Amino acid sequence: MLAIIDNKLRSDAAKLADRDDATLWRWFSELYEEGRIRWCRSAQGWLVSVDHKHLATEPDFDSAIRASRERYYSGRLKRAEPRG
Repeated sequence: MLAIIDNKLRSDAAKLADRDDATLWRWFSELYEEGRIRWCRSAQGWLVSVDHKHLATEPDFDSAIRASRERYYSGRLKRAEPRG
């Protein structure tokens, strides 16, 4: 019985992750089509801006896009921090 519950939990978690990923990449695609999102690789990592506002600098592209979306909706901006 425990294995059935465990499999159900895993299945539900996978469905939620798929839905979250689809939502994220739809957001990205819409902004891309409108020419509102920009990104580039720098010494600090991937920099992402939306509507000419820097939202994230993260070591990998996926993390940068995810952080940008979160900050876009929360209204928080992040300044690039120098590496030490």
